[in-house]
Amino acid sequence: MAQVIFDKNTVIGAIMTKVWDGFIRGFHWLLVIGIAVLYFSGEEGWLDLHFIVGYLLLALMVTRIVWGIFGSDTAKLSSLFHRPRHIIQALKSKSPHVGHNPAGSVMVLLFFILIFIQLISGLMTTDDILMEGPLVTYISYELAELAGDIHQLNIDLLLVAIAVHITAIVMYRIKGVNLLKTLLTGKSDIEAKSPKMRRGWIGYGIFVLLTVLILFAWGQEPLSAVL
Repeated sequence: MAQVIFDKNTVIGAIMTKVWDGFIRGFHWLLVIGIAVLYFSGEEGWLDLHFIVGYLLLALMVTRIVWGIFGSDTAKLSSLFHRPRHIIQALKSKSPHVGHNPAGSVMVLLFFILIFIQLISGLMTTDDILMEGPLVTYISYELAELAGDIHQLNIDLLLVAIAVHITAIVMYRIKGVNLLKTLLTGKSDIEAKSPKMRRGWIGYGIFVLLTVLILFAWGQEPLSAVL
């Protein structure tokens, strides 16, 4: 969409392309907040809050997968898979890209894997005292112990991935590419054909529905304890 920016008496034409829909922008920041709360609640032993946030993140991630099938072009899961040579080229290139570039797509897929491992292992983890995940009753004690070990190890891997992600954002900012601004506004100054966008409220509706279902199935006890 073309916009006209008035700067005193000078008119400058700027091309702004919408690259992220409302749900994808909200998903990113909800994920940031959720992982932070999940980590600190686990470290402080606030297990009821820890489980609730885990359920919310599970609903959010499942919604993201659904949105990756039916959502906007730049949200499609198919847009995250690239040939190795394209990934290497993206690491060397300074050219802007509509949506995630091939190198960024690798990081997104890595985050998806690590977050799902964290959430699913949490569903199968018990502290042998007060709390246990809703799937513990369906698995053996040995598998629950393994899930607990994976849960503790994987959070460290997730923190490393977050550090790499932040470093990449800073490096792109040094190159003159403001990724955070694009995630806030949903728009980029790339001159390109606008990708097909879906209305973000549909994604939020799916998220709310999944949240209600998951909390009804598993979250009533920790929710009542927190409230």
